[in-house]
Amino acid sequence: MKGFLRSGKKEECFGCEGCVQACPKNAIKMVEDEEGFRYPAVNEELCVNCSLCNKVCSCENMPKAPSDDKLAFGGYHKDRDIKAGSTSGGAFSAIVEGWCDENYVIFGAASEGLRVYHDHITDKKDLFKFRKSKYSQSEMGNSFKKAKEFLKEGKKVLFSGTPCQIAGLRAYLGNDHPGDLLTVEVICEGVPSPHFVRSYDKHMIKKYGASITSLDYRFKDMKKTSGKWDFEVMETKLQNGKRIKQDRWFNPFWSIWLNHLMSRPSCYKCPFTTTDRVADISLGDLWGVHLYCPELYGKNGGASLVVCNSTKGALALEKALPFMFGHELDFNTALKYQSPMRKAIDTNEHREAFLKDAKVLPFDELCKRWAKKPTFKLLWQKYVWGNRQKIALYNFKKKFVK
Repeated sequence: MKGFLRSGKKEECFGCEGCVQACPKNAIKMVEDEEGFRYPAVNEELCVNCSLCNKVCSCENMPKAPSDDKLAFGGYHKDRDIKAGSTSGGAFSAIVEGWCDENYVIFGAASEGLRVYHDHITDKKDLFKFRKSKYSQSEMGNSFKKAKEFLKEGKKVLFSGTPCQIAGLRAYLGNDHPGDLLTVEVICEGVPSPHFVRSYDKHMIKKYGASITSLDYRFKDMKKTSGKWDFEVMETKLQNGKRIKQDRWFNPFWSIWLNHLMSRPSCYKCPFTTTDRVADISLGDLWGVHLYCPELYGKNGGASLVVCNSTKGALALEKALPFMFGHELDFNTALKYQSPMRKAIDTNEHREAFLKDAKVLPFDELCKRWAKKPTFKLLWQKYVWGNRQKIALYNFKKKFVK
Protein backbone atom coordinates (compact mmCIF):
# COMPACT_ATOMS: atom_id res chain seq x y z
CA MET A 1 0.00 0.00 0.00
CA LYS A 2 1.16 3.52 -0.70
CA GLY A 3 -0.14 6.89 0.37
CA PHE A 4 -2.58 8.57 -1.97
CA LEU A 5 -1.62 12.16 -1.15
CA ARG A 6 0.42 13.63 -3.99
CA SER A 7 2.13 16.29 -1.88
CA GLY A 8 2.52 14.08 1.17
CA LYS A 9 0.99 16.88 3.25
CA LYS A 10 -1.74 15.56 5.53
CA GLU A 11 -3.27 18.99 5.92
CA GLU A 12 -4.37 18.66 2.27
CA CYS A 13 -6.66 15.69 2.96
CA PHE A 14 -10.03 16.15 4.67
CA GLY A 15 -10.70 12.43 4.98
CA CYS A 16 -14.00 12.64 3.05
CA GLU A 17 -13.39 9.19 1.49
CA GLY A 18 -14.68 10.25 -1.92
CA CYS A 19 -11.65 8.67 -3.61
CA VAL A 20 -12.38 5.32 -1.95
CA GLN A 21 -15.94 5.31 -3.27
CA ALA A 22 -14.94 6.41 -6.78
CA CYS A 23 -12.30 3.72 -7.35
CA PRO A 24 -13.69 1.10 -9.78
CA LYS A 25 -11.12 -1.50 -8.67
CA ASN A 26 -11.48 -1.08 -4.88
CA ALA A 27 -7.79 -0.26 -4.82
CA ILE A 28 -8.09 2.44 -2.16
CA LYS A 29 -8.91 2.01 1.50
CA MET A 30 -8.76 4.28 4.53
CA VAL A 31 -5.86 3.61 6.90
CA GLU A 32 -5.43 5.14 10.34
CA ASP A 33 -2.17 6.96 11.05
CA GLU A 34 -0.29 7.27 14.32
CA GLU A 35 -2.50 10.19 15.41
CA GLY A 36 -5.72 8.24 14.89
CA PHE A 37 -6.84 10.02 11.70
CA ARG A 38 -7.83 8.10 8.55
CA TYR A 39 -6.16 8.67 5.17
CA PRO A 40 -6.50 6.92 1.79
CA ALA A 41 -3.92 4.29 0.86
CA VAL A 42 -3.59 2.74 -2.61
CA ASN A 43 -2.97 -0.90 -3.44
CA GLU A 44 -0.66 -0.51 -6.45
CA GLU A 45 -1.34 -4.05 -7.63
CA LEU A 46 -5.01 -3.23 -8.13
CA CYS A 47 -4.63 0.36 -9.35
CA VAL A 48 -5.10 0.90 -13.12
CA ASN A 49 -4.20 4.62 -13.06
CA CYS A 50 -7.66 5.74 -14.20
CA SER A 51 -7.32 8.96 -12.11
CA LEU A 52 -10.96 8.86 -11.00
CA CYS A 53 -9.73 9.32 -7.44
CA ASN A 54 -8.08 12.61 -8.41
CA LYS A 55 -11.16 13.80 -10.29
CA VAL A 56 -13.41 13.46 -7.22
CA CYS A 57 -10.88 14.81 -4.69
CA SER A 58 -12.30 18.01 -3.24
CA CYS A 59 -8.78 19.15 -2.31
CA GLU A 60 -7.78 19.07 -5.98
CA ASN A 61 -11.19 20.08 -7.36
CA MET A 62 -12.74 22.43 -4.85
CA PRO A 63 -16.50 22.77 -5.52
CA LYS A 64 -17.73 26.29 -6.11
CA ALA A 65 -19.80 27.97 -3.44
CA PRO A 66 -23.22 29.36 -4.44
CA SER A 67 -23.16 33.04 -5.41
CA ASP A 68 -26.64 33.75 -4.02
CA ASP A 69 -27.27 36.28 -1.26
CA LYS A 70 -26.94 35.06 2.33
CA LEU A 71 -29.94 34.75 4.60
CA ALA A 72 -29.51 34.30 8.36
CA PHE A 73 -32.26 33.03 10.64
CA GLY A 74 -32.33 32.44 14.38
CA GLY A 75 -34.77 30.39 16.43
CA TYR A 76 -35.76 26.99 17.71
CA HIS A 77 -38.16 24.12 17.10
CA LYS A 78 -41.67 24.51 18.49
CA ASP A 79 -41.71 20.92 19.77
CA ARG A 80 -40.08 20.95 23.22
CA ASP A 81 -39.08 17.29 23.06
CA ILE A 82 -37.31 17.74 19.73
CA LYS A 83 -35.52 20.81 21.02
CA ALA A 84 -34.48 18.97 24.20
CA GLY A 85 -33.15 16.09 22.11
CA SER A 86 -31.10 18.39 19.87
CA THR A 87 -27.73 20.01 20.43
CA SER A 88 -29.05 23.53 20.06
CA GLY A 89 -32.51 24.56 18.87
CA GLY A 90 -33.56 21.66 16.63
CA ALA A 91 -33.39 23.55 13.33
CA PHE A 92 -32.14 20.47 11.48
CA SER A 93 -35.31 18.57 12.40
CA ALA A 94 -37.49 21.45 11.21
CA ILE A 95 -35.68 21.56 7.86
CA VAL A 96 -36.14 17.83 7.43
CA GLU A 97 -39.85 18.06 8.28
CA GLY A 98 -40.41 20.83 5.77
CA TRP A 99 -38.28 19.59 2.86
CA CYS A 100 -38.73 15.81 3.03
CA ASP A 101 -42.37 15.50 2.02
CA GLU A 102 -42.33 12.27 -0.02
CA ASN A 103 -39.95 9.93 -1.86
CA TYR A 104 -36.97 11.17 0.17
CA VAL A 105 -33.74 9.85 1.69
CA ILE A 106 -31.85 11.51 4.55
CA PHE A 107 -28.12 11.05 5.17
CA GLY A 108 -26.39 11.95 8.42
CA ALA A 109 -23.90 10.92 11.09
CA ALA A 110 -25.00 8.16 13.47
CA SER A 111 -23.11 6.54 16.33
CA GLU A 112 -22.77 3.12 17.90
CA GLY A 113 -20.48 2.96 20.91
CA LEU A 114 -17.35 4.89 20.02
CA ARG A 115 -17.88 4.46 16.29
CA VAL A 116 -19.39 7.35 14.31
CA TYR A 117 -20.48 6.58 10.76
CA HIS A 118 -22.63 8.00 7.98
CA ASP A 119 -25.93 6.28 7.34
CA HIS A 120 -29.23 6.97 5.63
CA ILE A 121 -32.90 6.68 6.58
CA THR A 122 -36.09 6.70 4.50
CA ASP A 123 -38.51 7.59 7.30
CA LYS A 124 -38.41 10.84 9.28
CA LYS A 125 -39.43 8.89 12.38
CA ASP A 126 -35.84 7.61 12.52
CA LEU A 127 -34.32 11.10 12.46
CA PHE A 128 -33.29 10.82 16.12
CA LYS A 129 -30.28 8.81 14.90
CA PHE A 130 -28.80 11.94 13.34
CA ARG A 131 -29.63 14.46 16.06
CA LYS A 132 -26.92 15.69 18.40
CA SER A 133 -23.36 16.67 17.51
CA LYS A 134 -20.99 13.67 17.52
CA TYR A 135 -17.66 15.52 17.91
CA SER A 136 -15.92 12.86 15.85
CA GLN A 137 -15.20 12.43 12.15
CA SER A 138 -17.68 9.93 10.77
CA GLU A 139 -16.71 7.03 8.54
CA MET A 140 -18.35 7.77 5.19
CA GLY A 141 -18.61 4.19 3.93
CA ASN A 142 -20.45 4.19 0.59
CA SER A 143 -22.72 7.15 1.42
CA PHE A 144 -21.65 9.26 -1.59
CA LYS A 145 -22.22 6.34 -3.91
CA LYS A 146 -25.63 5.58 -2.37
CA ALA A 147 -26.67 9.23 -2.56
CA LYS A 148 -25.87 9.26 -6.27
CA GLU A 149 -27.90 6.09 -6.81
CA PHE A 150 -30.90 7.53 -4.97
CA LEU A 151 -30.71 10.74 -6.99
CA LYS A 152 -30.70 8.73 -10.22
CA GLU A 153 -33.80 6.90 -9.01
CA GLY A 154 -35.59 10.24 -8.70
CA LYS A 155 -35.58 10.48 -4.91
CA LYS A 156 -35.09 13.72 -3.00
CA VAL A 157 -31.83 13.48 -1.07
CA LEU A 158 -30.98 15.53 2.01
CA PHE A 159 -27.31 15.06 2.88
CA SER A 160 -25.91 16.43 6.13
CA GLY A 161 -22.33 16.47 7.38
CA THR A 162 -19.31 18.64 8.09
CA PRO A 163 -18.30 21.28 5.51
CA CYS A 164 -15.49 19.08 4.12
CA GLN A 165 -17.85 16.10 3.81
CA ILE A 166 -20.34 18.22 1.87
CA ALA A 167 -17.52 19.43 -0.37
CA GLY A 168 -16.48 15.80 -0.85
CA LEU A 169 -20.00 14.86 -1.91
CA ARG A 170 -20.19 17.81 -4.33
CA ALA A 171 -16.84 16.86 -5.90
CA TYR A 172 -17.90 13.21 -6.14
CA LEU A 173 -21.18 14.05 -7.88
CA GLY A 174 -19.76 16.71 -10.18
CA ASN A 175 -21.54 19.80 -11.44
CA ASP A 176 -24.09 17.95 -13.55
CA HIS A 177 -25.40 15.50 -10.99
CA PRO A 178 -28.97 14.24 -11.44
CA GLY A 179 -31.90 14.74 -9.12
CA ASP A 180 -32.97 16.93 -6.23
CA LEU A 181 -30.23 17.35 -3.61
CA LEU A 182 -30.23 19.55 -0.48
CA THR A 183 -26.96 19.79 1.44
CA VAL A 184 -26.85 20.80 5.12
CA GLU A 185 -23.58 21.34 6.95
CA VAL A 186 -22.76 21.80 10.61
CA ILE A 187 -20.63 24.85 11.40
CA CYS A 188 -17.52 22.96 12.47
CA GLU A 189 -14.60 23.85 14.74
CA GLY A 190 -12.37 20.89 13.97
CA VAL A 191 -12.62 17.12 14.46
CA PRO A 192 -10.69 15.53 17.37
CA SER A 193 -8.42 12.49 17.32
CA PRO A 194 -10.09 9.19 18.29
CA HIS A 195 -7.17 8.52 20.65
CA PHE A 196 -8.73 10.68 23.37
CA VAL A 197 -12.08 8.91 23.49
CA ARG A 198 -10.36 5.53 23.29
CA SER A 199 -8.29 6.46 26.32
CA TYR A 200 -11.51 7.50 28.04
CA ASP A 201 -13.11 4.15 27.17
CA LYS A 202 -10.17 2.24 28.68
CA HIS A 203 -10.60 4.35 31.80
CA MET A 204 -14.29 3.44 32.03
CA ILE A 205 -13.50 -0.27 31.65
CA LYS A 206 -10.88 -0.11 34.36
CA LYS A 207 -13.01 1.93 36.76
CA TYR A 208 -16.50 0.52 36.16
CA GLY A 209 -15.84 -2.79 34.41
CA ALA A 210 -17.77 -1.84 31.27
CA SER A 211 -17.07 -0.09 27.97
CA ILE A 212 -18.92 2.90 26.54
CA THR A 213 -22.13 2.30 24.57
CA SER A 214 -22.91 5.96 23.84
CA LEU A 215 -21.60 9.48 24.41
CA ASP A 216 -23.78 12.59 24.51
CA TYR A 217 -21.35 15.47 24.61
CA ARG A 218 -24.06 18.08 25.15
CA PHE A 219 -26.78 16.34 27.09
CA LYS A 220 -29.51 18.65 28.33
CA ASP A 221 -30.02 17.22 31.80
CA MET A 222 -33.76 17.65 32.30
CA LYS A 223 -33.72 16.47 35.93
CA LYS A 224 -30.91 18.61 37.30
CA THR A 225 -31.22 21.74 35.19
CA SER A 226 -34.68 21.53 33.63
CA GLY A 227 -32.95 21.09 30.29
CA LYS A 228 -31.16 24.44 30.43
CA TRP A 229 -28.86 25.10 27.49
CA ASP A 230 -26.26 26.87 29.66
CA PHE A 231 -25.76 23.85 31.89
CA GLU A 232 -25.20 21.02 29.44
CA VAL A 233 -23.30 18.01 30.68
CA MET A 234 -21.61 15.08 28.96
CA GLU A 235 -23.51 11.85 29.57
CA THR A 236 -21.63 8.58 29.19
CA LYS A 237 -23.62 5.34 29.02
CA LEU A 238 -21.87 2.05 29.77
CA GLN A 239 -22.66 -1.53 28.81
CA ASN A 240 -23.59 -2.36 32.40
CA GLY A 241 -26.32 0.29 32.37
CA LYS A 242 -24.40 2.85 34.40
CA ARG A 243 -24.62 6.51 33.39
CA ILE A 244 -21.91 9.02 34.21
CA LYS A 245 -22.67 12.73 33.92
CA GLN A 246 -19.99 15.38 33.92
CA ASP A 247 -20.43 19.13 33.91
CA ARG A 248 -19.31 20.70 30.65
CA TRP A 249 -16.86 23.16 32.18
CA PHE A 250 -15.21 20.49 34.34
CA ASN A 251 -15.00 18.05 31.44
CA PRO A 252 -11.38 17.59 30.23
CA PHE A 253 -12.59 16.96 26.66
CA TRP A 254 -13.74 20.55 26.26
CA SER A 255 -10.56 22.00 27.70
CA ILE A 256 -8.32 19.93 25.42
CA TRP A 257 -10.46 20.25 22.28
CA LEU A 258 -11.07 23.98 22.62
CA ASN A 259 -7.34 24.51 23.05
CA HIS A 260 -6.93 22.82 19.63
CA LEU A 261 -4.60 20.12 20.88
CA MET A 262 -6.07 17.20 18.96
CA SER A 263 -7.70 18.29 15.70
CA ARG A 264 -7.07 16.80 12.26
CA PRO A 265 -4.17 18.55 10.44
CA SER A 266 -6.49 19.88 7.71
CA CYS A 267 -8.65 21.62 10.34
CA TYR A 268 -5.88 24.12 11.08
CA LYS A 269 -5.89 25.24 7.44
CA CYS A 270 -9.56 24.60 6.72
CA PRO A 271 -10.61 26.32 3.46
CA PHE A 272 -14.28 26.20 4.49
CA THR A 273 -13.97 28.68 7.38
CA THR A 274 -15.21 31.58 5.28
CA THR A 275 -18.58 32.97 4.29
CA ASP A 276 -18.26 31.16 0.95
CA ARG A 277 -19.96 27.94 2.04
CA VAL A 278 -20.39 25.00 -0.31
CA ALA A 279 -23.55 23.66 1.37
CA ASP A 280 -27.05 25.00 0.75
CA ILE A 281 -27.56 25.50 4.49
CA SER A 282 -25.14 25.98 7.40
CA LEU A 283 -26.35 25.16 10.92
CA GLY A 284 -24.86 26.02 14.29
CA ASP A 285 -25.52 27.28 17.79
CA LEU A 286 -26.92 30.79 17.96
CA TRP A 287 -23.92 32.21 19.79
CA GLY A 288 -24.47 35.75 21.02
CA VAL A 289 -28.23 35.21 21.31
CA HIS A 290 -28.32 36.91 24.73
CA LEU A 291 -26.51 39.95 23.33
CA TYR A 292 -28.21 40.82 20.04
CA CYS A 293 -31.44 38.77 19.85
CA PRO A 294 -32.43 37.83 23.45
CA GLU A 295 -36.04 37.30 22.38
CA LEU A 296 -34.80 34.05 20.78
CA TYR A 297 -33.26 32.72 23.97
CA GLY A 298 -36.26 30.42 24.35
CA LYS A 299 -36.20 30.05 28.14
CA ASN A 300 -32.64 28.76 27.90
CA GLY A 301 -33.65 25.63 26.00
CA GLY A 302 -31.32 26.09 23.03
CA ALA A 303 -31.35 28.18 19.87
CA SER A 304 -30.10 27.55 16.33
CA LEU A 305 -28.46 29.72 13.71
CA VAL A 306 -29.52 28.89 10.15
CA VAL A 307 -27.52 30.41 7.30
CA CYS A 308 -28.93 29.88 3.82
CA ASN A 309 -26.15 30.00 1.23
CA SER A 310 -28.26 29.30 -1.85
CA THR A 311 -31.72 29.91 -3.20
CA LYS A 312 -32.50 26.24 -2.61
CA GLY A 313 -31.43 26.62 1.01
CA ALA A 314 -33.71 29.64 1.44
CA LEU A 315 -36.66 27.73 -0.04
CA ALA A 316 -35.98 24.83 2.34
CA LEU A 317 -35.94 27.22 5.29
CA GLU A 318 -39.25 28.71 4.15
CA LYS A 319 -40.80 25.23 4.27
CA ALA A 320 -39.33 24.72 7.76
CA LEU A 321 -40.76 27.93 9.25
CA PRO A 322 -44.13 26.41 10.31
CA PHE A 323 -42.17 24.16 12.67
CA MET A 324 -40.02 26.91 14.18
CA PHE A 325 -40.19 29.99 16.33
CA GLY A 326 -37.77 32.71 15.25
CA HIS A 327 -37.01 35.41 12.72
CA GLU A 328 -34.48 36.63 10.20
CA LEU A 329 -31.21 38.09 11.49
CA ASP A 330 -28.65 40.48 10.11
CA PHE A 331 -26.03 38.20 8.59
CA ASN A 332 -23.03 40.38 9.45
CA THR A 333 -24.11 40.63 13.07
CA ALA A 334 -24.56 36.87 13.35
CA LEU A 335 -21.17 36.38 11.72
CA LYS A 336 -19.46 38.30 14.54
CA TYR A 337 -20.28 35.45 16.94
CA GLN A 338 -19.38 32.60 14.57
CA SER A 339 -15.59 32.38 14.43
CA PRO A 340 -15.64 29.05 12.45
CA MET A 341 -17.26 31.00 9.60
CA ARG A 342 -14.48 33.57 9.68
CA LYS A 343 -11.21 31.74 10.33
CA ALA A 344 -9.63 28.33 10.83
CA ILE A 345 -8.71 27.18 14.32
CA ASP A 346 -5.37 28.33 15.70
CA THR A 347 -2.41 25.96 15.68
CA ASN A 348 -1.27 24.80 19.12
CA GLU A 349 2.47 24.26 19.37
CA HIS A 350 1.90 21.43 21.88
CA ARG A 351 -0.39 19.41 19.61
CA GLU A 352 2.19 16.81 18.62
CA ALA A 353 3.26 16.23 22.22
CA PHE A 354 -0.35 15.83 23.34
CA LEU A 355 -1.22 13.30 20.64
CA LYS A 356 1.82 11.21 21.54
CA ASP A 357 0.67 11.20 25.17
CA ALA A 358 -2.93 10.43 24.16
CA LYS A 359 -1.80 7.21 22.55
CA VAL A 360 0.09 5.84 25.55
CA LEU A 361 -0.86 7.59 28.80
CA PRO A 362 -3.68 6.44 31.13
CA PHE A 363 -6.68 8.76 30.91
CA ASP A 364 -6.25 10.24 34.40
CA GLU A 365 -2.62 11.11 33.77
CA LEU A 366 -3.39 12.48 30.30
CA CYS A 367 -6.05 14.84 31.67
CA LYS A 368 -3.92 15.87 34.63
CA ARG A 369 -1.11 16.84 32.29
CA TRP A 370 -3.14 18.58 29.57
CA ALA A 371 -6.62 19.63 30.71
CA LYS A 372 -6.97 23.03 32.33
CA LYS A 373 -9.25 23.55 35.29
CA PRO A 374 -11.96 26.20 34.87
CA THR A 375 -11.04 29.62 36.19
CA PHE A 376 -13.04 31.41 38.87
CA LYS A 377 -13.93 34.02 36.24
CA LEU A 378 -15.40 31.36 33.94
CA LEU A 379 -17.40 29.75 36.75
CA TRP A 380 -18.75 33.15 37.79
CA GLN A 381 -19.75 33.95 34.21
CA LYS A 382 -21.50 30.61 33.71
CA TYR A 383 -23.08 29.88 37.10
CA VAL A 384 -23.59 33.21 38.81
CA TRP A 385 -23.70 35.92 36.19
CA GLY A 386 -24.77 33.69 33.30
CA ASN A 387 -26.86 34.26 30.21
CA ARG A 388 -30.09 33.88 32.15
CA GLN A 389 -29.20 36.87 34.33
CA LYS A 390 -28.22 38.88 31.27
CA ILE A 391 -31.58 38.16 29.68
CA ALA A 392 -33.40 39.06 32.89
CA LEU A 393 -31.52 42.37 33.10
CA TYR A 394 -32.28 43.08 29.45
CA ASN A 395 -35.99 42.46 29.98
CA PHE A 396 -35.99 44.59 33.16
CA LYS A 397 -34.39 47.54 31.40
CA LYS A 398 -36.73 47.15 28.45
CA LYS A 399 -39.77 47.24 30.73
CA PHE A 400 -38.84 49.75 33.39
CA VAL A 401 -35.89 51.88 32.27
CA LYS A 402 -36.85 54.69 29.96
